[in-house]
Amino acid sequence: MNLLSLRRTLAMARKETLHIVRDGRSLGMAVAIPMLMLLLFGYALTLDVDRVPMIVWDQDQTQVSRDYLSRFTGSRYFSLRAGASNYARIERAIDSGEALVALVIPAKFAAGIATGRQVPVQMIVDGSDSTTATIAIGYAEAVTRGFSREVVLDRVRRVGGPTIREPLEVRPRVWFNEDMSSRNYIVPGLIAVIMMVIAALLTSLTVAREWERGTMEQLISTPVKGWELIAGKLLPYFAIGMLDVAIAMVMGEALFQVPLRGTAALVFAMAAVFLAGALSMGILISIVTKNQLVANQFAVVTTFVPSFLLSGFMYAIANMPHAIQVITYVIPARYFVALLKGIYLKGVGLEVLGLEAGLLTAFGIVMVLVANFKFKKKLT
Repeated sequence: MNLLSLRRTLAMARKETLHIVRDGRSLGMAVAIPMLMLLLFGYALTLDVDRVPMIVWDQDQTQVSRDYLSRFTGSRYFSLRAGASNYARIERAIDSGEALVALVIPAKFAAGIATGRQVPVQMIVDGSDSTTATIAIGYAEAVTRGFSREVVLDRVRRVGGPTIREPLEVRPRVWFNEDMSSRNYIVPGLIAVIMMVIAALLTSLTVAREWERGTMEQLISTPVKGWELIAGKLLPYFAIGMLDVAIAMVMGEALFQVPLRGTAALVFAMAAVFLAGALSMGILISIVTKNQLVANQFAVVTTFVPSFLLSGFMYAIANMPHAIQVITYVIPARYFVALLKGIYLKGVGLEVLGLEAGLLTAFGIVMVLVANFKFKKKLT
């Protein structure tokens, strides 16, 4: 790039910067909306299943049944909301949403355990929220197994039998997210989704706005080349995007206590590559549509929905149907989400994430080239 070309590019960047500064809505959307989205999703979006509301019908009313029930109420996974004396009360509680789980302890529960019989305990679960219901059932089965194990060991001790030791003992050790908090992997992925949406939305209006306001004719008549115009329009939004990344990183650590085990420099470097591609994608949408409303709607459909659903941010790609898994390979947010989670939670670098970084770089290069190719300094 020669000096004259640089001056023309910077002049276009200055023009776009003045427009952003004078248009409070654009500036607000560029800075305030990412912060608002991070706050809303960071606090409201969680996959942790804690304090499952439970109602109990204890037909036995003995010390043994109360001991069994205390295993549920003493854990952080269940919250006793009410007692019941019949199935009608249980049905009303589940229908109204007062309880997700109902535990029915049968009569003669203690007597059956004392005589060594197998005692059935009924658990009624609201399956309308299948994910939470599945996890709640797993919690309840673990609580019941623990109680049953202690009953067996106590019975053996009472009769003076030999000490029974289980042949296998599971000692789980969780790496990278020791507290098993969903927020620790949601927030890094959320940064990628927000950057994709905001970047494409901001730049999807730039060229279309010039066409609608009639100023594109003036730009076409100037010596400014097509790639200089595109670069000049991208530079201010690139700076805003990097500022948004910095704000998101600060909020992630200060508000949500999400650990950054890798290097901040690598996060910014990958964010720069991702922003270059996302901003160019927005410019491309603007060039093709030449209409701000259509460009805005098209940008939302092609960025937010795929980034939210198909990037691995919310749902594991391995659990998706094979056909959908194939589609995810063309979603750039998939690679940025993988990079952010690896850097944030595992502290790994390009020696592990080199493939994702390479594919993200390829996306950025392709978007820049296609946007420059599609823009023509013509009135038609």
